[in-house]
Amino acid sequence: MAPRTCNRLARRARTGHVSVISPTIYHAMILFDLKCSLDHRFEGWFRNGAAYDAQVAAHAITCPVCGDAKVTKAPMAPAIAKGGRSREKEAVAAVPSVTEPAPAPTAVPDAVKEAQAEILRQLRDLRRQVEKNADYVGDRFAEEARKIHYGEVESRAIYGETSPQQAEALREEGVPVTSIPWLPAENG
Repeated sequence: MAPRTCNRLARRARTGHVSVISPTIYHAMILFDLKCSLDHRFEGWFRNGAAYDAQVAAHAITCPVCGDAKVTKAPMAPAIAKGGRSREKEAVAAVPSVTEPAPAPTAVPDAVKEAQAEILRQLRDLRRQVEKNADYVGDRFAEEARKIHYGEVESRAIYGETSPQQAEALREEGVPVTSIPWLPAENG
């Protein structure tokens, strides 16, 4: 079953409604190390710290191992880029602390693995639908979205890159824009 977002994009493309898509690359989100009250450790991606706080308050975050909703942030080392090196290179070069032993790995239940695989499949499908039904405008996204919104150019579905600040400014102007997780092409 294709995700509803794909169906909406295809329907908008057929009916001529403006569909404006802004893919978000993973590094624009915050990664937190989390743990439940039973000390199972796992990761969570959030738009910002306030999104994490809201989800914890609503008990919307649960441990993928035991289902516990008493989740807190686990201690983690900050990602600091130095001299043009990427965060990925820094993470690979990181050495575990000698004073705190690494947690024992826990087995991920098959149901969680299946759910993760389904989410990745749907994200790949979404990317294919966007690329098939929309024009790529690259880093000119905000400029092109405004032109479409204000009727300066023909209405069409577009996608590209923009900063979170530019996307928010577009939303404040009433431009219909959304951010979606954008898997790298080599994963699709």
